[in-house]
Order: sequence, then C-alpha cells, then structure tokens
Amino acid sequence: MIDGLDDVPGTVSVWLARLGETVPRCARLADRRHYAASTMKLPLLAAVHRAHEAGELDVEAPVPVRNRFTSALPGAPAYRLPAGYDNDEAVWQRLDGSASLGWLAERMIVRSSNLAANLVLEHVGADAVAEVWRLAGATGSGTPRGIEDYAARDAGIDNLVTAGDLGRLLDALATGTLAGPAGSARMLAVLQAQEHREDLAAGLPPGTRVAHKNGWVRGVRHAAGVVFPDDAEPYTIVVCTTKPLAGSAVGGRDGACGLIAGIAAQSWALRGAR
Repeated sequence: MIDGLDDVPGTVSVWLARLGETVPRCARLADRRHYAASTMKLPLLAAVHRAHEAGELDVEAPVPVRNRFTSALPGAPAYRLPAGYDNDEAVWQRLDGSASLGWLAERMIVRSSNLAANLVLEHVGADAVAEVWRLAGATGSGTPRGIEDYAARDAGIDNLVTAGDLGRLLDALATGTLAGPAGSARMLAVLQAQEHREDLAAGLPPGTRVAHKNGWVRGVRHAAGVVFPDDAEPYTIVVCTTKPLAGSAVGGRDGACGLIAGIAAQSWALRGAR
C-alpha cells in the first residue's frame, strides 16, 4: 500500500500494477474522475500511430500548422489558443507553415505542446481517440474536445480521466494492444523522451527508464508512466491529484510534485514485492 495519503487535502488517486496484469497491486480512488489536463494527450499519441499503421495517414507527411480549430460543440464558432500560453515555442514558430504529424505528436508529449495536441486531434478525430479508450478498457475517461474549447466545456463536453483508465491505457500501449511492435516501440520512445521530469521521474533513481506523461492546470497535477527497472518486472504507475497548490507552477515544481515523487519512490521500493 501507498502510505501518507489519508491526511492530504483534495483528491489523490493512485494506480499501481505490473505490466500485463489487469488487477492492480495498489489502487486508491482509482475510478474517481479528474479533469484530464495534458494526460489527454496520451490517447492522441496512440490514435495517430494506430492511424499510421492502418494506412489512414502518414506521420511523416507535412500538415498545415494553423491556430484555428473546430469546436466539439455543434454550431459553436471556431476557437483559437492564446499565444504565449504553451510549453513549446518550437511549434508556434511553425505557425502558418507546416510540420509532420509525427513531429507534432512528439512535441505534444515531450514538451506538452497544446497547439500540437489540437492539431493532432483535428487530424485523427475524436472518434479515433474514443476507440483508443475503448480498446484500453476505459470505463470513466474520454477526450471529446480540444484544449481551450470553452464552448464545448461550458456545454458539459469535457476531457476526464481516472487513474485506473490511465493505467490501463499505458498497459495497452506498452504491451502491444493498441499498435504493432514498431508502433508500440515508437510511442514508448516518445514517452521516454519526456522533458518534464519534476514529478513522477523525480521520485525514481537517476537513470531509471520511465515512459511517462504528466499534466497540470491550476488545482490539478497528474503523472502516468511505465517504469522499467533493471532488477524487476515493469510496472505502471498513475497518480492523479485534484488539490490545493496542484498545477500552480506551470512547467515547474508545485505543491503536488513532491507528493507524486514520494508516491513514485514508494512504488520503486515495492517493485520486487509479491
């Protein structure tokens, strides 16, 4: 079990499971829904690589980089992302130019680019993303809208996740349920190149191989990953926090980072336990 969470304010959900196992070793409020923040980019990554494998799109083909998106709410006007509110200037530097879908999918993970995520979602479509969640066995999560689609959000169309569903999604990605061997390897490589390492990765020994994605907005910080120890079986770990101080520092440490790092450290101590 993970210790020290009963007195933490807000909601802290945890999922810890060996890779390939459907029953978690540890679960705490794993079915509680949280606002997804940037963990919504995980099913987008899977959707784009699935479409590539199916021959429905070419991840190497250039696509226009535009800041104008169709709302998930029928009849709502197109919307834009605010300039300067993103974690990746490299994508914005391509504005009104072009970039490959593969590069955009990578930037939405390793730098958590919102502009890249919306471009990927526009090209793969919400139905393809919903299919990823279905194949992963999700029961309480969905990614029906893009980032900053306020019209859809205000109408109740929102991106939600549970720790359990994120754990199932990562397990499906890593074990080849969502894509073939080549596609699965590419996705894990992207997730392993994650540059935001201030929460989950900070609780693991330096040099530990971990393929992960985090996400934060004010009041929310999540981290989800697959850990590959040299001396034990791989395992999935997900921590979702909706609590005071979470997400208060964009791209840096905040009040929830230490909590997630501490849970990751406990997971590492339990890695070989039966």
